[in-house]
Amino acid sequence: MESNENKAAQSEGQDYFVIKAKENGVQVIGLTRGQDTRFHHTEKLDKGEVMIAQFTNHTSAVKIRGKATVFTRYGTIETQE
Repeated sequence: MESNENKAAQSEGQDYFVIKAKENGVQVIGLTRGQDTRFHHTEKLDKGEVMIAQFTNHTSAVKIRGKATVFTRYGTIETQE
């Protein structure tokens, strides 16, 4: 069994991504890992606000509702409505 320190060290190496809201009310929804994918965390961003996020042992995916720009090391993505 892995210790909590080992798990923390593994998640520290994960890539960060940035979400910049282009309108008020952009929702950022974290989805869990495991057999059942569930919503576990929601944030609401207003125009111009920026959120820096990271995938973790608990978060496997992120859903974004609203107009935003997402910056990753793989490139920039614009959401559309």
